[in-house]
Amino acid sequence: MSAADPDSGSDASEPRTRVFGIRHHGPGSARSLRLALDHYRPDTIVIEGPADADPLTAYLGDPSLVPPVAMLAYVPDAPTRAAFWPFAEFSPEWQALRYATEHGVPVHFCDLPATTVLALDAEPGDSIDPLAELASAAGYDDAERWWDAIVESTTDIETFDALTEAMGVLRDSIARRIGPATTATDPRQPGGGPPPGQGATPDRKPDAAEPVPVTDEEGNDGHHDARSKSESRSTGDDDDSSTGTEPTLVAATQGIDAHALRREAYMRQTIRKVLKGGAQRVAIVCGAWHAPALVEPLGPAAPDARLLKGLPKVKARLTWVPWTHSRLAASSGYGAGVTSPGWYHHLFTETEQPIPRWLTKVATALRGHDLPVSSAHIIEAVRLAETLAALRDRPLAGLSEVTEATRAVLCDGDEAMLRLIGAELVVGEALGSVPATTPTVPLDAHLRAQIRTLRLKQQPQAALVELDLRKERDRLKSRLLHRLRILEVEWGIPTDSDVRATGTFRETWTLQWEPEFAVAVIEASRWGTTVASAAETKLLDTADRDDRTVGDLTDALGLALLADLGGATTGLIGRLESVAALDHDVTHLLAALPALVRTLRYGDVRGTDTAALTHVADGMLIRICAGLHGAVTGLDTDAALELRDLIDAGHTAIHIRDDTAAREAWLEALHRIADRDDVHGAIVGRTVRLLCDAGRIDAAESARRLAAALSIGSTAAAKADWIDGFLGGRGLLLVHDRELLRLVDDWLRTLDDDQFVQTLPLLRRTFGAFESGERRAIGAAVRDGVSGGTGAADARQLDPDRGARAMRVVADILGVGP
Repeated sequence: MSAADPDSGSDASEPRTRVFGIRHHGPGSARSLRLALDHYRPDTIVIEGPADADPLTAYLGDPSLVPPVAMLAYVPDAPTRAAFWPFAEFSPEWQALRYATEHGVPVHFCDLPATTVLALDAEPGDSIDPLAELASAAGYDDAERWWDAIVESTTDIETFDALTEAMGVLRDSIARRIGPATTATDPRQPGGGPPPGQGATPDRKPDAAEPVPVTDEEGNDGHHDARSKSESRSTGDDDDSSTGTEPTLVAATQGIDAHALRREAYMRQTIRKVLKGGAQRVAIVCGAWHAPALVEPLGPAAPDARLLKGLPKVKARLTWVPWTHSRLAASSGYGAGVTSPGWYHHLFTETEQPIPRWLTKVATALRGHDLPVSSAHIIEAVRLAETLAALRDRPLAGLSEVTEATRAVLCDGDEAMLRLIGAELVVGEALGSVPATTPTVPLDAHLRAQIRTLRLKQQPQAALVELDLRKERDRLKSRLLHRLRILEVEWGIPTDSDVRATGTFRETWTLQWEPEFAVAVIEASRWGTTVASAAETKLLDTADRDDRTVGDLTDALGLALLADLGGATTGLIGRLESVAALDHDVTHLLAALPALVRTLRYGDVRGTDTAALTHVADGMLIRICAGLHGAVTGLDTDAALELRDLIDAGHTAIHIRDDTAAREAWLEALHRIADRDDVHGAIVGRTVRLLCDAGRIDAAESARRLAAALSIGSTAAAKADWIDGFLGGRGLLLVHDRELLRLVDDWLRTLDDDQFVQTLPLLRRTFGAFESGERRAIGAAVRDGVSGGTGAADARQLDPDRGARAMRVVADILGVGP
């Protein structure tokens, strides 16, 4: 498999291809591959990846295309059926693409096209990790450590030949061991998996803004060569007259799943096509597991053609999208992921003194968290890492040595500090970029333009953003973020903040861009070509559904006002008014009222015309006041407690609105309930309390009503419910009004043992809701005495001994002592 001297003439017997088996996202593989390409000087490069992605290589020369990035393929009519092929700066495939661009070498992808990948529903079989097999044979218990030690720490270009040979032996070994069982291996291993895709399966409904993972196109990393050992191999020309063994038959006897065979068959067909086009020196870059299946001679084309015949296809579009290092991590669920993308990026970009520079980054990160790290710490950590590497006979300290040195020297054994470094540096959060000219949907182009205009930053790290809605630019930012939330692009999440408490003109957002938002934007493009029009259309479409309740429409209306969607606001108000008019359930109206009132309050800050909304709120309040009298009748305890909470929320909302006529109508409705004796005590007690707070009845009247409720004629449980409704959340009433406290205390004294046991859980619920300071004050008042009209000092018992001492002192002062 050795290449001819590029300066010598071509030998007809010499292979026209050379296979470079790599590890996806391996920095050592990337560096070795770049050196090997410089030495081999190919005239064409073939790379594992979707064959229909070749047009995307035209953007490789654009300086705006900065990794990490990913090729995204999606079905236009069902955008959540999508797949990603990620690339980082340290990905060998990316370095092959860069080499082709810099040297003007034609480059082609050779794997199954995205149109087929998105149509297939391949099911992986049992998992066999080829790297784990080789690592175990070499005496390593961890495949990652073995690969780092043997491959990533070296730059020897001959490693590719040795690795291909080792993979060939491993494929034979696994085939013999598995025998006739058709067993698929895990497609998601770093030694041979895809750059592949995370993507979507057409069968499962996806979560919003997140592509559903498709069965990994990698097939698996344990595939044996699909061709028979005795099969005669041609030079690569199409040969439909071949009598060679069918790959599917060989698969059945060698334990390789059909999807893997299809992938490798398509790769060989692509290579044949390239060779047929006249290429003489073809560099093939693929996962190490596939390398033995792509070595010349390729064998006859007919079996591969038959294997690929009849594969399903769907219409698909491809584009470049930004990616992040965290999404390259295996912990994110990415099949071909690596455990430490940040570390790998450092190894690839820092060729001189990588260990001292890495530990300097670690120290800087720790200092950023106000942790004391000196230069002496860094020097000692470097020495320890290098000593550990020497003891383990490694040419260069790896991540395990550096991590141990960091833990011992820089973190003083603190695992929490070490985890902090792991998230910030070992994994990292770098975000790539793509050119503005990249093919995309109009909605995405409009969103990018809005982001540039508003100077927002798409960054993978979570960042708090404070917005002052009195400023025009901040209002525009707020509108954009709210509109994106309507479209289920959760780039910004509203966040509680101390700043928010200073007024309704402030908002706090947590912004964090995720690569999957690219799919969410594409999916949202069916609603419109601009962010505003798409958000409006989606809100109105949702509102027109028959199952929308008053509460749903009120929430949607609030979003429309926050996002300043005038067209949607008008339609939603009309829809809300019609639904509210037909909804005779007072609980629905009460539940929707607080959100409606909050929406009205935003009009002052955002300059929104809420006159029509005021009309809707007035109409809802009229229906609530008219229907509340009947809604409180015949309720059990659970329903009464639920309605009591709704009454509390409605009462607060009406007072926040600050409308005198509305408040008077509401209080009158409460007064009618408070005068009834056929309503659950939790509701009557609460209405009395609310009327007292509003000044409609005085404290004496409240005490009279409490005394009546605790009089003979009601069960102990009913009396406890009344007290819970009256006192719930307001322990200070008993602290400052001793008459009320006396009434409750006297009632408790009248309970027999059975009644007390029955009532105790209800009272515990009531008093347990008080603040601890309120409970202490009530306890002190009970201890000091609670007789009506008697102050605490009057109720205290006299201490004869202390009194006698005081009398002697007074007698001495007056001169009347004995």
